[in-house]
Amino acid sequence: MHNKLASKHLPSKPYLKRRAVPVRELNAGHREEILQHLLQLNEEDRRLRFGTQTPDEVIQRYVEHLDFNKDTIFGCFNLNLKLIGMAHLAYLPEIKGQVRAAEFGVSVLPEGRSQGFGTALLQRSAVHSRNTRIETLYVHCLTSNKAMMHLAQKAGMSIEYAHGDADAYLKLPPANPSTIVEEAANEQWADMDYALKQNLKRSNQAWWWFLGRPKLAP
Repeated sequence: MHNKLASKHLPSKPYLKRRAVPVRELNAGHREEILQHLLQLNEEDRRLRFGTQTPDEVIQRYVEHLDFNKDTIFGCFNLNLKLIGMAHLAYLPEIKGQVRAAEFGVSVLPEGRSQGFGTALLQRSAVHSRNTRIETLYVHCLTSNKAMMHLAQKAGMSIEYAHGDADAYLKLPPANPSTIVEEAANEQWADMDYALKQNLKRSNQAWWWFLGRPKLAP
């Protein structure tokens, strides 16, 4: 990404409307769930997510090298604690005199699409970016990635097109007490949602064991 461009193409909308989808911050303990999520993307989905053909071994290296101390990873889980959607918020190198920026990348499995997961992940990433002094949220994708283009346009991002690629920029206002409280509340809600789903899954497994029947597939 070119930080100069980020300073020139700044939209008026600060972020998307809220959606009632719990988004949890992931850590190194979720590395296997992240790997399985990305491996379930088909060939075309991988091309749209990473901008090129992406075989399994490349995805494995990508997940192995995720730095949870440097970047931030968010995820959405279904009732069976399957990672349905994930977003990678990668902080870009700081350049003196230019805006601080982060790159947003997202993927949602087919069974979770058109349910607000992408919107929720972008909203969560935008609030977290504000609270970590990021001024511009940046997305680079193929113009054929209709879902990402729609998400960027809905967020009010300024979009540039060049040679089949698109760069989208979202200007973020500074953090304030409400964004700090919002992020803390969202994180607490997501943790509670995860714990409830975890307990429900354990209860279902116990009942299936008691009844002598196989567990439902995730």
